[in-house]
Amino acid sequence: MLVLFETAAGYAIFKVLDESKLQQVDSLYKEFDTPEKANKVLKLKHFEKFQDTTEALAAATALVEGKIGKSLKKVLKKIVAKEAHEQLAISDAKLGGVIKEKLDISCVHSPAVADLLIFNVIHPKCPLLHFLSRYKLKFSPDKVDTMIVQAISLLDDLDKELNNYIMRCREWYGWHFPELGKIVTDNLAYCKTVRNIGDRTNVAGSDLSETLPEEIEAEVKLAAEISMGTEVSEQDIANIGHLCDQVIEITDYRAQLYDYLKNRMMAIAPNLTVMVGELVGARLISHAGSLLNLAKHPASTVQILGAEKALFRALKTRKDTPKYGLIYHASLVGQTTAKNKGKVARMLAAKTALAIRYDALGEDTNAEMGVENRAKLEGRLRQLEEKGIRRISGTGKAMAKADKYTHKRSLPRKRKRRRKTRKLKRR
Repeated sequence: MLVLFETAAGYAIFKVLDESKLQQVDSLYKEFDTPEKANKVLKLKHFEKFQDTTEALAAATALVEGKIGKSLKKVLKKIVAKEAHEQLAISDAKLGGVIKEKLDISCVHSPAVADLLIFNVIHPKCPLLHFLSRYKLKFSPDKVDTMIVQAISLLDDLDKELNNYIMRCREWYGWHFPELGKIVTDNLAYCKTVRNIGDRTNVAGSDLSETLPEEIEAEVKLAAEISMGTEVSEQDIANIGHLCDQVIEITDYRAQLYDYLKNRMMAIAPNLTVMVGELVGARLISHAGSLLNLAKHPASTVQILGAEKALFRALKTRKDTPKYGLIYHASLVGQTTAKNKGKVARMLAAKTALAIRYDALGEDTNAEMGVENRAKLEGRLRQLEEKGIRRISGTGKAMAKADKYTHKRSLPRKRKRRRKTRKLKRR
């Protein structure tokens, strides 16, 4: 019996001199207490050394995946294949199946073999251990869809935090100057105005031209003079000002993050971005886990992705299943009528599935296919909208009456034909 032993330096092939020792599983470790005892059990037959760290890393990666590397295949053909009558003891049963299938070498994997191969394969200070650990952690700088998943998740979190902060700011400052909330409706402009004003008594001497138009600025100054709000301390105004600073900073960072996400989406999935937009496309990728996982989904799954709860609820209660999920927020679905949303969502999902597969598996990085399919969908959308609008004119009414007359006249003729055929059959 031969034994395959993998190390960080290379592959070693040992010859088992006394196979009866392998039957003593509980006391097998005693045979390796000294080098003299080990020489009576095993004998080194061949050692294939790795040329560099790159080759060692490739070999270790192949072993982790249960594959045969080039160096291992070379050793097995050179040494083991010559002794076809010998069995090969290995530590991985999956690797043994691959060796048996490709090289037709009989492999053995048992508890005795596992005990025989308990050695320190890689030294803790070896750089190969670091590289292999990075591989096991799936570290890949080229996998940019992970960056998209993190970016869209952070963008959604920022939106939630901004809504909470702005709501708190409006309620907090509303006790002091409630009229300002009705005059300034934009959230960012509201926070900047509050930061510039501070106490409402300072409105007359404040310059709000950079934040508000002239008409709204005049209205704010007029409302501050007749405001019904309560008086607050300087400490309250300071805390409200810090909250407004947080809102302004988060809003600026959100705009920067959105630009980053837009550029990333156009780089990794340009056709998907053209079809559904960068936000919906990023949410689809995030929901699936990666762009490659999303490419494996059929068009029907892409259509209802994000509406799993509604789908399973409908299947459980035997009601109508949902027509759309995350794809509902795409611009093509949003601009159509409620009657045609289901049709448009189905057509958009079909074209989007093709765009996803083209982006994930194709070699080109252009968006020509997405632009072409989007133009087709827009044309189909115009046809659906024009089909629902009927022209009420004199010509249209006349055509409708003619169709109705033809339809009525055609029914008796069909009945006469049926009677004639019945009479012929009876004869």
